[in-house]
Parts: sequence; C-alpha cells; structure tokens
Amino acid sequence: MNPHPPTVVVLMGVSGVGKTTVGRAAAALAGVRFLDADALHPAANVAKMAAGIPLDDSDRAPWLDAVAAALVAEAPCIMACSALRAAYRDRLRADAPHARFALLDLDRPALEGRLASREGHFMPAALLDSQLATLEPPAPGEGVLVLDAERPIDELATAVAALLAPRVD
Repeated sequence: MNPHPPTVVVLMGVSGVGKTTVGRAAAALAGVRFLDADALHPAANVAKMAAGIPLDDSDRAPWLDAVAAALVAEAPCIMACSALRAAYRDRLRADAPHARFALLDLDRPALEGRLASREGHFMPAALLDSQLATLEPPAPGEGVLVLDAERPIDELATAVAALLAPRVD
C-alpha cells in the first residue's frame, strides 16, 4: 500500500487571476481531472455573489466542506479554489493533508482588466475589493508555491502540474 495518498493541487487566488485557465492546462498536462470549486458553491452563495454581496465565513463553511470532500474523493486532481484565508487552507488540509497549494498572484490593475473582459461568470468585478481584502498571503512556512500570473499559461501549467510529482520524505 502506498503510504502517501495521491496528491491534489489547490490552485488558489482571487477571482479573475486565471485559476480555471491555468488549472485546466495543468490538469491536461498532468493527465488528471480538473475541478472548479465554484461548481461546489450552494445556490444561495452563487445568488449572493451574483448580487454583488461578498460571502462571509458562515457562507463559506459548507462550501469548504464540499471542496475538502472533493479533494479526497477525486484525487489525484487539480482544484481551482480561491482559498483566500489561511484558515480556509487549513480546513482543506484537515481532510486532504496530501494537498499542495499554488497561488496565482497578479496586481490589481491587471486583475481589473481581466475581470472587465470576462463574460459568463457569476462573480462580478465589483467584488474584487472584497476578495483582495480577504486574501491572506501565504506565510513563508505554509508551503504555498507563489506564481506570477503574468507568466505564460504553459509555464504556469508546467509549474502547477509539477506539484503532483511524488514527495520524497
């Protein structure tokens, strides 16, 4: 029996940073399933965000439970998930201790440009302030790979897919 469960990668960051685009490319490169945590939001959360109302921790709790369950059930996979606070990342690690995290980082002007051109997503650009205020950059010892989201998609996908490599303990 393998002492280490299959690895999953949580590709994190604020809305519009490129989690879905990079995550899909990384999953294809690694030959694993891509999952989007947005699809796991309860309808009430989606309606709240679509109305321009930021989620709070009580809104996010059942969603984080669903994300954690999916990480366990669908491993190996790459999951796009905002995971904005350290406590949210800790919640995911509680069920999926084998998870690895990568943060796509992008400055505000570039995020605004991406959100302005994005179509068909329930998250309005008006919630960018809320997302940026909620984001807790990973602490140095948290083990999160921080990637400049301005890099080419293929480079980002390669870096994310590489996180699925077996750990050497």
